[in-house]
Amino acid sequence: MNESVLQDALRLRRAGKLAEAAQLYSGILRNEPHNFEALHALGILRYQSGLLEEAEQLIGQAVVINPAAADAQYNRASLLLKLNRTEEALHAFDRALALKPDYVEALGNRGAALLRLGRAAEAFADLDRLVRLRPDLLPAWANHASALMALNRPSEAVASFDKATSLKPDLAQLWKDRAAALMAAQRTAEALASLEKSLAIDPKNPDTLVQRADLLLWLKRYSDALLAYEAFISVDPNYSEAWNKHGVTLVELRRQNEALNSFARAVLLDSGNADAWNNRANVLFELKRFEEAALDFQEALKLAPDLPYVEGFLIQCRLRVCDWGTLEDDRERLAAGIAAGKRIIDPQGNLSIERSPEGQLRCSRIFMAEEPLGPPMWRGERYAHDRIRVAYLTADFRPHPVAFLVAGVFEHHDRSRFETIGISFGPGAGSDIRNRIEAGFEHFHDVRNTPDSDVAALLKRMDVDVAVDLMAFTDGCRPSILAQRPAPVQVNFLGFPGTSGAPHLDYIIADRILIPEQDRRFFSEQVAYMPETYQANDSKRAVAQRTPTRADAGLPENAFVFCCFNNNYKILPDVFDIWMRLLHGVEGSVLWLLQDSETAAANLRREAAARGVAPERLLFASRTTPPEHLARQKLADLFLDTSPYGAHTTCSDALWVGLPVVTFRGATFPARVAGSLLHAAGLPELATDSPAEYERLALSLARDKVALAALKAKLDRNRSTCALFDTARFTRNLEQAFETMVRRHRAGEPPRSFFVGADA
Repeated sequence: MNESVLQDALRLRRAGKLAEAAQLYSGILRNEPHNFEALHALGILRYQSGLLEEAEQLIGQAVVINPAAADAQYNRASLLLKLNRTEEALHAFDRALALKPDYVEALGNRGAALLRLGRAAEAFADLDRLVRLRPDLLPAWANHASALMALNRPSEAVASFDKATSLKPDLAQLWKDRAAALMAAQRTAEALASLEKSLAIDPKNPDTLVQRADLLLWLKRYSDALLAYEAFISVDPNYSEAWNKHGVTLVELRRQNEALNSFARAVLLDSGNADAWNNRANVLFELKRFEEAALDFQEALKLAPDLPYVEGFLIQCRLRVCDWGTLEDDRERLAAGIAAGKRIIDPQGNLSIERSPEGQLRCSRIFMAEEPLGPPMWRGERYAHDRIRVAYLTADFRPHPVAFLVAGVFEHHDRSRFETIGISFGPGAGSDIRNRIEAGFEHFHDVRNTPDSDVAALLKRMDVDVAVDLMAFTDGCRPSILAQRPAPVQVNFLGFPGTSGAPHLDYIIADRILIPEQDRRFFSEQVAYMPETYQANDSKRAVAQRTPTRADAGLPENAFVFCCFNNNYKILPDVFDIWMRLLHGVEGSVLWLLQDSETAAANLRREAAARGVAPERLLFASRTTPPEHLARQKLADLFLDTSPYGAHTTCSDALWVGLPVVTFRGATFPARVAGSLLHAAGLPELATDSPAEYERLALSLARDKVALAALKAKLDRNRSTCALFDTARFTRNLEQAFETMVRRHRAGEPPRSFFVGADA
């Protein structure tokens, strides 16, 4: 009788009447609880109804009754895999295959189980056998590709995905998974095309949409990435990380205020998104909204105490508004963090607070340790060009101090001996200085929207002899370009006043004052010593034709005007103490500073009052155009330098318009730049050896009008003849440095320090 009922149940199953079939099987089992066929069939029906646990129990009883039933063993194994009981599933697949060695479905699912258990090599062996047995089986190729990905063989995985997509080209998931393999194989353009095919099949798939957006952002196709994130957000507006990346993209497009809105949405959706808090803080920092930035940095640190460099940026927020209340504690914490190898502060931020060259080297090395050093693009080839090919890399070919300093060098290069290449990855197209710089190069490439690896490949294709990093760690830097070693000689120059800590930068351009020979051990690069100064200057710097009156600038007519036009964050208490004593010592004198923010001005006035100086004796100048800023400096009497981060371009600016600068030598590169410039301007007497000498000299000059007038006359005489402002002379020395580097490289010699020209 049971045979007849089993046949009836089978007919009901085939007719799609599953519930009625299940009733018949249940009836059989009430009378005959060990009926193998009923147990197995009812288990399959329960599986089809989503009752996985019950299905596994029923089929488990069936295989106990008939352990030689390969299909039942396979079905139970598949259920166990669905239930994430992977080890049990693996043993069950083994039993099925022992009974039926060519059981292809069992072979494929056993491979999937092994993959899930992390046993990729065994999984691949099964799946490779399977695709040979059944090359027409789609899941086999998909799992075969997954096993190859787990074995870190992405190029072979792509080939397997290609087989799978040829069998079923309208399956979106396959194209999406293929894109991941292409990304791993660094075939990014093909990966993007694969994602596009996936979206053509399933245009609203959120995972694919966000992967496409992430890839476009990585490829630096920012406008396309923005549209891609917006397409994702239209499908899933509640995903915090998509809003965060949307904000990152807007930052890259220089749309900071809109980016703030995106980051705000990200943290509203997920207040635990530390990255979004940090990103918003960075934009606020860039917009000089330091107090708001500090609050966001604090929130990011609460959520992720080890988030790289956030603590350093929080300290910088305080320095930017001249809040010195925790300065000594901050210094101790930073020093301890750097000594421990922590990513506590970025190298650029560290310059304003670090007083030891050893600490600066450690900080730079910590930062550079994050740059992956894969196989170098340049592999020992010896170029023999008629002219040396020099490429300058920066984001600062725009209205920026570095651009104003170095523009003349590009114009003065000897094109009979040098072929010059500009590599720009920052904004600024259309500005006067950008137009001038572009015209100064033989070749100019705007690579702002080009991935780092592609920029490095461009340098390699051009057979560049010398690649010059004009940034190192300054805002907008892209150190991973030169980390790929696209050129045989790579140089750190001008933009960052210190060591890069990078094994892939061979030389740093410096001079004897900046890096005494006994301090070379604090520099990862070999030193190319320039004969007068390391700093390029432009002899065409424009000064506004009209010099304002003191009344125009808000200065008292007859007072002695001390000034410092360094950024406010460079002003620290020990130097400020000296300035306040100078104001006490020179009756009626004033101190003229730049105003970076109202908060900084208020804090400096408060600090003055705490030292017994009337706050109104501190006067603040708003920012203006470079020509107008140069012109108004003529109204001051004496420029006072800061330490440990002193005047660099600001010192050259002052000397260019005839304003004497007093400085003292510190222990680090950025603390010695003004001294280097004063020597090159023929005024070494203004570069003192200690804070006490600095204070005595400044006070003496403020009280001795004749001596100060003689200094100004000397500076005026020197301007047209001194080394500091002789762009052509500097360029010849720089070219000699490049020639020495290239000659040594072509002779097979390793980089080593050397002296240029008169210092050789």
